[in-house]
Amino acid sequence: MLRLTAALITCCLFSSAFSANLPADLAKAVHDYDEAQVNGNRAELERLIADDYALVNSSGTVQDKAGLIADYTTPGYKIEPFKILEPVEKIWSDGAVLGGLVHLKGVSGGKPFAVTLRFADIWAKRNGRWQVVYCHVSLPQT
Repeated sequence: MLRLTAALITCCLFSSAFSANLPADLAKAVHDYDEAQVNGNRAELERLIADDYALVNSSGTVQDKAGLIADYTTPGYKIEPFKILEPVEKIWSDGAVLGGLVHLKGVSGGKPFAVTLRFADIWAKRNGRWQVVYCHVSLPQT
């Protein structure tokens, strides 16, 4: 089974949750990232995730870019499109924090999963293009 917690907590599908205040180039990068995650598009993930990317998942484990891409592109792993609730949006000229609460469903290693997570993705604009540089995920308090 994939590192389920790592893949589940990944920075997720933003496009419909965030305001129209996103700069156009960031909105496109977020949309492209969403599509790449859902479709397991390795080339797009390589482009949109920074080489120094780090993910702190809901179990407290740190994962790098290569591990995250391996999870998303492994046969038998699939996430369903979802909506972000309680969106968080902080933007400045060369960076942004985008996050919220998600109810995530999918299949990993042939087994269905469903989990609720709170996450924050950090985006940085480097050399004229947006990339995800950091993500932190936690299990919400019940």
